[in-house]
Amino acid sequence: MAEYPPFAVTVDLVVLTVRADELAVLLVRRGVPPYEGAWALPGGFVGVDEDLPDAAARELAEETGLPEPAGHLEQLGTYGRPGRDPRGRVVTVAWLALLPDLPAPVAGTDAAAAEWVPVAGLGRRRLAFDHDRILADGLERARAKLEYTPLATAFCPAEFTVAQLRTVYETVWGTRLDPRNFHRKVTGTPGFVTPVGRSTEGERGRPAQLFRRGPATLLHPPMLRQQR
Repeated sequence: MAEYPPFAVTVDLVVLTVRADELAVLLVRRGVPPYEGAWALPGGFVGVDEDLPDAAARELAEETGLPEPAGHLEQLGTYGRPGRDPRGRVVTVAWLALLPDLPAPVAGTDAAAAEWVPVAGLGRRRLAFDHDRILADGLERARAKLEYTPLATAFCPAEFTVAQLRTVYETVWGTRLDPRNFHRKVTGTPGFVTPVGRSTEGERGRPAQLFRRGPATLLHPPMLRQQR
């Protein structure tokens, strides 16, 4: 087996939510080398007898104190550029999680701190390893999937209004949408949302109909982003 040099496998997570009408990503401040003190995506090494989804859920819980994601979790991609980790040859499998608003995370294991950080406020902040690239890929995946799948509902509570759903699209895409056109597209797309049969009080006391996610897995027609 000498012709096959050993390498390690890690999992990293791009965890996105909408907090106070801002798209936020879960970041941890590393408490150990390498990159001690730097911000990074939550993640860690995969155990010898551990499956990848199990490792992703475990690392999320250990480093942040959050439970296993109750929203949407999917594999984002694999990153194995030589030199991406100064500790040796390390290949990481990245995961994308889209979650409704959750309590403040609690750091654990090798994380010195854990925070929900607004994506718009990241600015020039550089993340450890190649996590800038992984985060960029995760953001684009999320924005693209909102066009042709009902995954925007993963950012919402179990029951939501069309206005709440529109806020998700506007926040993730960073653009304003016409409320009437949006309402017509959402309620007119087969299987996108299902009426709950109840209403809540909206702005200025006007009742707002409640919906839950419908059975559709793909949206036809898609909810296309405005081209700039």
